[in-house]
Amino acid sequence: MLKKLRLNFSSLFGLLLLVLSLWAIASQLHQYNYRDILNSLAAIPKSRLSWAIWLTALAYLVMIGYDILGFSYINRSLSWNKIALTNFISSAFSNTIGFALLTGSAIRYRFYSNWGVSAVAIAQVIAFANFSFWLGMFAVAGLIFAINPLTIPTQLHLPFATVRPIGVIFLLLIAIYLLGSILIKQPLSIRHQVFRFPSLPISLAQIAISSLDWILAAAVFYPLLPSNTPLSYLDFLGIYLLGMFAGVVSNIPGGLGVFETVMLLFLSDDKISAAAVLGSLLAYRGIYYFLPLLLAACLLGIYEIRFRADR
Repeated sequence: MLKKLRLNFSSLFGLLLLVLSLWAIASQLHQYNYRDILNSLAAIPKSRLSWAIWLTALAYLVMIGYDILGFSYINRSLSWNKIALTNFISSAFSNTIGFALLTGSAIRYRFYSNWGVSAVAIAQVIAFANFSFWLGMFAVAGLIFAINPLTIPTQLHLPFATVRPIGVIFLLLIAIYLLGSILIKQPLSIRHQVFRFPSLPISLAQIAISSLDWILAAAVFYPLLPSNTPLSYLDFLGIYLLGMFAGVVSNIPGGLGVFETVMLLFLSDDKISAAAVLGSLLAYRGIYYFLPLLLAACLLGIYEIRFRADR
């Protein structure tokens, strides 16, 4: 009963955030019509779109490292082409649809179990990959927020003026994790679940791969911004990470609405219209989310057809 209540509360909270985000976006765009947005989208140079596509391919290639490291962590071996196929399909679905512990985990279980990996080992790889995802967020955002803190818009109603406190907390969490990897050699039991710290080399590799994943995801978006955007990549990276963090925490598929709200609050001003920013956002979602999802759906269909034919 308690689990059902938590799930219902989480769903209602996510729905509430989605509604509030859509209201905020509508208020930002009330003076524009859909043609302004489409014109802004069409104004993005093809060379920049090409850059964004290549960076997306590189980003999804880096994500394969999550599962490769996961198998190394549990001392299991599996061919890299199988890991790459599984990781790409699960990442494309979970990034776009959201609820990574459901979508990505189901796909990983479907593929890895067919290749002889036990359910316990699959669960360990899934937990490792999802934990690694957050480590990169904490590492990159911690550094950016602490060194180059953003001023938080008053519309967000947060209890602090800049993101520096968040950055300090994130860096402390990373430091605690690395110290645990060095000092704690015995498994820990948390709520009847056994957790074993990875070795220091694996922990450092986790942070490096996940940090690169976040850096590349922002790099996909950056060339799609309006050409008159007065932001360096590092300044934009801080805004992007804040938006993504808010979107992931909201538990809304792909952070839809929440991410856009943060981007509009920070990027649109007297020089850059909200319609132009939203045009860039649409291009980003199309390239980074929907294009990989389309390819992943095709690969999943091919796999299922071949699997049934083999049986």
